[in-house]
Amino acid sequence: MDLNRENLKKIRGLILYTILILVGIWNYEVILEYIGIIGNIIFPFVLGGAITFVLNVPLNFFERHLFGKEPEKRGKNAAKFARPVSLLLTLISVIGVIVLVMFVVVPQLGKTFISLGQQIQQFVPEFQHWATEFFKNNKEIVEWINSFELNWDKTIETAIDFLKNGAGSVIGTTYTAAKSIISGMTTFFIAFVFACYVLLQKERLSVQARKILYAYFPQKRVEKVLSICSLTYDTFSHFLTGQCTEAVILGAMFFVVMGILRLPYALLVGILIAFTALIPIFGAFIGCIVGAFLIFMVNPAQALVFVVVFFILQQIEGNFIYPHVVGNSVGLPSIWVLAAVTVGGSMMGIVGMLIFIPAGSVIYALFRENVYQRLQRKKIVKKQE
Repeated sequence: MDLNRENLKKIRGLILYTILILVGIWNYEVILEYIGIIGNIIFPFVLGGAITFVLNVPLNFFERHLFGKEPEKRGKNAAKFARPVSLLLTLISVIGVIVLVMFVVVPQLGKTFISLGQQIQQFVPEFQHWATEFFKNNKEIVEWINSFELNWDKTIETAIDFLKNGAGSVIGTTYTAAKSIISGMTTFFIAFVFACYVLLQKERLSVQARKILYAYFPQKRVEKVLSICSLTYDTFSHFLTGQCTEAVILGAMFFVVMGILRLPYALLVGILIAFTALIPIFGAFIGCIVGAFLIFMVNPAQALVFVVVFFILQQIEGNFIYPHVVGNSVGLPSIWVLAAVTVGGSMMGIVGMLIFIPAGSVIYALFRENVYQRLQRKKIVKKQE
């Protein structure tokens, strides 16, 4: 090997890289501690980025429909006020939904749960009588059924006692709890302010980011990164918009149909179905099980009617509504959707399910493009099919 200046430079770089790796291995605990500190510092900005992404969807909707789709064709005043007005309308819409949930839905849900408690108290003796008649030839089961007793007042007292004592031991001290709440509120406030700033200045920030990338990296690599970012944004935004719209439509359908059929808990079940429908594949079935159980407490025959209604509405939603609302924006085959839901759910719970489907779609699209490029270079295929 020729030990010229260039090779010596490479050797010094390799030695320095090896030393850094060894030092990192020997002091991994210190490195992990510093990584945790850095993570806590940047977390508000990461959270702000997530808030920015979510709020950007309704902001773009207001901006396109109120001020025109093409920014260059807007008047001087329209161009000046388009972004602040759209952001203000977005915040009003979000706050309106929160207020609606707090002052309309929550009281109704409270009444529903109180009624449910009364229904359970009435249902238990009826169930005991039915089970006793059904298992009358088995004395052990009959004795166990008759020994079961639900004391609603004692249950509430136990729950209150847990909140006073058990929860206190879990949380620790009042100071720790207050400190956690204040820290969380501060983090959210910083993230929210950061999100608003990014939304108001997103074009300028985008131009600045592009300049930095083109200044320090090769042009082809920058164009590839920007292409991936564009694909990721389109996939996530379409999935988020479509999934939320589809969930609202499905919840409204259940509320209307259950109201027409005079099934109990129409509002509660409609809201439950809307929220659980955000979970791909399994979500709506979770809502069906809980809804059927609630209605079963009131009337078993109506619970059977609800299950039939659920499968009918699911077929309508899956075959007619979902393809038009969400469409093929995700672009991921069903088997990989199932895999993404399983992996995401096991790693990050419900949030993981929502993130891994569009993320898997992006990876699938990039991998598919790379495969066809390699096949074209080998002259096996001429174009993507």
